[in-house]
Amino acid sequence: MTREERLAILGPKTVAAIHERAKDAPEPSDELGEERRRIINRPARANRSTKASAPAAETPLRRPGPRA
Repeated sequence: MTREERLAILGPKTVAAIHERAKDAPEPSDELGEERRRIINRPARANRSTKASAPAAETPLRRPGPRA
């Protein structure tokens, strides 16, 4: 969404209020910044554990059972 689209949807007063509140917000911690960086750079892996998963060749295939 572009700035112009946000402005058209929210209106100038709301956008100004958001900017004022954002100025008052504290700086994020280093840990939060690192977590955000990981999510942005690799969004599909954001919620995975740190353990490596099995390679595709070692992953068992699930075949559908017989139809009734």
